Amino acid sequence: MITPKNSYTVDEATKKLEGYCAYQDRCHKEVISKLRTMNMIPEAIDVVVGHLIKENYLNEERFARSFARGKFNIKKWGKNRIENELKYREISKYNIRLAMQEIDSKEYLKTFNALAKKRLAEIREKDLQKRRKKLADYLLYRGWESGMVYEKVYELVPNK
Repeated sequence: MITPKNSYTVDEATKKLEGYCAYQDRCHKEVISKLRTMNMIPEAIDVVVGHLIKENYLNEERFARSFARGKFNIKKWGKNRIENELKYREISKYNIRLAMQEIDSKEYLKTFNALAKKRLAEIREKDLQKRRKKLADYLLYRGWESGMVYEKVYELVPNK
């Protein structure tokens, strides 16, 4: 049975983390967490993170922008969810603001409308209130703004 390596030299850890960051954009929190699981001491973590930043393997602004683009375009997340996920990853307010600029407002509304209609077509519930609730819960969970959600819910599921 192969046992995991207990410790890495700073050079080994640096090489390993260069590959980790080159594979996909990472935030500082993910990199530090990875280094901790490698049993690196705080001083070594600082050295490795400093190197990754200096060599542009680790760039918080680039991470925030690509994260926002990806979650919106691929997962169809709303701004609230994206912002909360970035906050969870300890991204600065400044970088969160820059990341939100990656989302085109016309595209945002178009995606929201398409997502709401698609989801409504999937809801089999007959009761109007329950249909509204299911649609609203789905859109809110995805991080769309509550004002937009409730307006759309009443537009798509009107009173009969």
